[in-house]
Amino acid sequence: MTQQSETVIQYRWLYLFTVIAVLINFSALFIPITGPDGTTYALLAKTMVQRNDYVDLIDHGKDWLDKPHFPFWITAFFFKLFGFTTWAYKLPGILFLMIGAGYTYLFAKSLYNKQIALWSVLILLTAQHIILSNNDVRAEPYLTGLIIAAVYHFYKAHTGNSFWQLIWGCLFTACAIMTKGMFALIPIGGAMVGQFVITKQWKQLFNLRWLIAALLILIFILPEIWCLYQQFDSHPEKVVFGQKGVSGIKFFFWDSQFGRFFNTGPIKGNGDPFFFVHTTLWAFLPWSLLLFAAIFQFIKKGVKNVQGNEWYCICGALLTFLLFSASKFQLPHYLNIIFPFFAIITAQYLYTVSSAKTIRAIGITQTVVISLVLIVICVIEYFFRPAIFSWFTALTILILFLGMLFFPDDISYSINQKIIFKTVLASFIINLYLNLAFYPSLMRYQAGSEAAVWINNHNPQKLPVVEFNDNYIAAFDFYSNEPVTSIDDGGKGNLPPRPFLLYVPADVAKGLAKKGWQFKTLNAFQRYAITRLKPSFLNKATRAKELDTTEVVLVN
Repeated sequence: MTQQSETVIQYRWLYLFTVIAVLINFSALFIPITGPDGTTYALLAKTMVQRNDYVDLIDHGKDWLDKPHFPFWITAFFFKLFGFTTWAYKLPGILFLMIGAGYTYLFAKSLYNKQIALWSVLILLTAQHIILSNNDVRAEPYLTGLIIAAVYHFYKAHTGNSFWQLIWGCLFTACAIMTKGMFALIPIGGAMVGQFVITKQWKQLFNLRWLIAALLILIFILPEIWCLYQQFDSHPEKVVFGQKGVSGIKFFFWDSQFGRFFNTGPIKGNGDPFFFVHTTLWAFLPWSLLLFAAIFQFIKKGVKNVQGNEWYCICGALLTFLLFSASKFQLPHYLNIIFPFFAIITAQYLYTVSSAKTIRAIGITQTVVISLVLIVICVIEYFFRPAIFSWFTALTILILFLGMLFFPDDISYSINQKIIFKTVLASFIINLYLNLAFYPSLMRYQAGSEAAVWINNHNPQKLPVVEFNDNYIAAFDFYSNEPVTSIDDGGKGNLPPRPFLLYVPADVAKGLAKKGWQFKTLNAFQRYAITRLKPSFLNKATRAKELDTTEVVLVN
């Protein structure tokens, strides 16, 4: 077999594995939306459509000031097309992530070569938190795609002196800002400015095109500024964060991001400078140890040949990483936006490694990592005992496991690529189990969505629906086909005429019964805060003590 024929065959396998990786990322499309954040975002977009109001963000009748509008506009558009369904909420986020994968390929190919580009896409699409975020969809899948797209177009505008590329870069940047706020500029600006500063391209740094870019970005974010003015700045009488006169525009430009960074805004947190180090260890699995080695080697070799290396990826990633680490408000999914840079850095490292000793060390490292994560999955299966685990899932996982053991040695002559294929197959196994068995079973304990779906199927008379107002109501509200009104634990609220259906915690129902309420229990649901998993909940033998009970009752 000629080297050219072998290369063609290797590319075909890479294409096949990439297609499977894409399918894995879509495998959680129909799993119920995870609350409280995901269901809150879905409810905000649903309210937009129901009110036919795409300016105000309203949560349970109150003005909502936290995230910008862009992802809600996109989600609302999909709701208009496909209805208020789980998959209509998740689909646009996953599609934006796939756009990010496409731009990761284009950027890596422009900087290096086609093989590194394909490896980068595989690494990105099999990074653990990327797949997790395509189940628990928030702003990050949108942002991940928009940021790498912006960097690619600015890179092409710089290298090709293209005004159209500049416009595209500005448009993607503006959408990123209208997704998360001004901090979206950090990885984009960090990539471009870092490249120019390190390679001492001072004329490029102060090129007129970047002033034009700043003006274009400002123009493109005007829809967000106008909406915030209409909802908040033009209504100083509104009470937001417990006070009047809150400026939505000021929150957008400062408090939303820098206020959290300095812990001076209305939303506060507690920072740990090493939070994102140990977060990366699990969030970028099964590639995280290779990433650390890749960053070290890149910097070690790069300082010896500054002009001969690209610095976009390392600057865009590390500047963002360091600023997030210094922030007082930290969440694991914040890192997703720099995973395309991480993927390219890791792929180019694997491509350039040639020492037999180093390759052997990488192989051993990945074997240990793969073994450990598979053991963790086995432990979860043993203790959790998912209620949903089909023969199809079991057979697919078995085939992938056997493929991981034997297949890479038969389809690749490159030791580096064999390591990649085995690691990718391990990721497939892990995430097929999570998305086809673990998470579908876990979501049964999100009682709000379960109760709403049950009512939708058992309310032929279309009786009014009422809920108890607590921290878990967004899931119930989104999945309910009927309008929902709320009461407090004393039974006070805007009650409809009786009879009506009431969704309420069992202990609150008992309190209402003592106050003279007459009702009949129709169904009960076990509830747990599913985003805060504890060993005692994961263990089926001790799970019962961690559960609350909620009920759907018919109030007479």
